[in-house]
Amino acid sequence: MIVLGRIVAPFGVHGWLRVHPFGDDPEAWRKMPQWWLSGDAEAPADSWKVHDLEAIKLHGDGVVAKLAGIDSRDASEALGSCYFGAPRDALPLPGAGEFYWADLVGLDVTNLQDQPLGRVKSLIETGANQVLVVVEGERERLLPFVGQVVKAVDVPGGTIIADWDSDW
Repeated sequence: MIVLGRIVAPFGVHGWLRVHPFGDDPEAWRKMPQWWLSGDAEAPADSWKVHDLEAIKLHGDGVVAKLAGIDSRDASEALGSCYFGAPRDALPLPGAGEFYWADLVGLDVTNLQDQPLGRVKSLIETGANQVLVVVEGERERLLPFVGQVVKAVDVPGGTIIADWDSDW
């Protein structure tokens, strides 16, 4: 299961949900007819509950969504703060230069001098940009996932090249 974001609060009285996306193109999810929900992002795929997606829209600086069968504020509150995602085959294909977070986790990171920096353990959403959590042994580095730092991503090859000093 690819985790796409988290439901953070009810929105209005008709069952709409305020969602926090883990990525920068939530409008692409309009192409997905269903969302899968779970209270645990690491839960096995067969334990996620499927819901038909009725609508999604940008609202202010966030995103709101309407799922079938969630038709009141009480129903949306009952969901709590859960994760939403989809199996890989239900996701829209990423565009050129775009990646799902799950595709980046596990990639080896080297710098421009071909020195190993570690392996991507996870990503963090900071509001300004995403941050790669890169682990090498006991050492953890936080690399901003921006063009000034990340110079190349080769998902099939399993590597990321970063403009980052090995002493940082």
